[in-house]
Amino acid sequence: MPHSPEDVFRRLPYMGVIRVNVEAMKVGYELGHPDWANLGQGQPEFGPIRGAPARHAGLQIAIDDHAYGPVEGLPELRETIAAHYNRLYRNGKASQYTIENVAVAPGGRAALTRIGATLGDVRLGYFTPDYTAYEDLLTTFPRIDPVWIQLSPADGFRISIADLESRVRQDGLRALLISNPCNPTGVAIAGDDLAAWVEMARRTRCALLLDEFYSHFNYLPGATGPISAAEFIDDVDEDPVVIVDGLTKSFRYPGWRVGWVVAPREVIVSLTAAGSFLDGGPSRPIQRAAIDVLEPGRADQETDAVRDVFAEKNRIAVERLAAIGVRFPAAPVSTFYVFGDIASLPPPINTGQGFMRRAFEHKVLTVPGEYFDVNPHRARTGDSPLEPFVRFSFGPPRDVLESGLDRLAEMVRSAT
Repeated sequence: MPHSPEDVFRRLPYMGVIRVNVEAMKVGYELGHPDWANLGQGQPEFGPIRGAPARHAGLQIAIDDHAYGPVEGLPELRETIAAHYNRLYRNGKASQYTIENVAVAPGGRAALTRIGATLGDVRLGYFTPDYTAYEDLLTTFPRIDPVWIQLSPADGFRISIADLESRVRQDGLRALLISNPCNPTGVAIAGDDLAAWVEMARRTRCALLLDEFYSHFNYLPGATGPISAAEFIDDVDEDPVVIVDGLTKSFRYPGWRVGWVVAPREVIVSLTAAGSFLDGGPSRPIQRAAIDVLEPGRADQETDAVRDVFAEKNRIAVERLAAIGVRFPAAPVSTFYVFGDIASLPPPINTGQGFMRRAFEHKVLTVPGEYFDVNPHRARTGDSPLEPFVRFSFGPPRDVLESGLDRLAEMVRSAT
């Protein structure tokens, strides 16, 4: 008797915002429909913004671009990325990034997947709340033994360096995976705190796997530039720090699918081997366009504009949501998300799921906090401690954001 597809293929669940979109579509949502305010999508506004350089509007395709490209990325782009990091974070330091410290991948998820494929038999610490896709990453590769580190709202979703090092040593951790700045909380490990994390990694030889996709969304007081562990590395080939970033968030080109990894050269060699069977490498024409985006003057203008425009939207989101009873255990100082506690709102909108479904009736998308309760292999059971939280995105244009906040305010009023 022939097998059905169900006998051969696993049914994989949708994760994060895709899960929200699928549920919203059941009640009439259409991607990009002007009647809906999508405050769930992890996407920055990708059109023109005040003070930013003009959006890239043309694509030149050379004859060579019709051929396969290097799995690790075009040499010209890799050199540009290395120069970008040296200019921003390595000025005056003896150890500089080179082309051998950079691998380009077709998007951030592909970069993270390459990392997952190259990890050996390691105990890897992960945090909650954190980026939803980490759950599948930590489940897919059986050599990884994931170890949960819970970040408490009472501590502002932070962990002290003393407590972190204690966990690393007691649990025998060989690696730590975290988004910094953090999706969903907007918390950023920066300055002396980030320097301490890098020093701890050197001291314990525990690799830091840092997802820095929101590095340029920095609203800390006195901020003049992005956040990156690259600033605190002593030796780029010896310090166990692996940085993942790309054009998706900070440069507002999510559709380009250009990500990269900056790491010790031996790590890059392994990532290239993994990319040869996982994804085959990124698009050549898009990589050439990425070189223009990273031109220093253009890149700095984009960073300044992002910080200016999104800091303003951050303030609007926090003030408007606080006015309707949403509380924030941690001040969101980065990303384009706020992670709010809705426990004090009336039922049924005092849980992430209840809030999401009632918001659908007002044509607004939000993401339940429990979706960020990364839980590989479903090791933990019972109610999630993140059930009374919601992630709100202020990534959309300001008019969409304010329209969505107006509707949420009306939803809360009608529920009281």
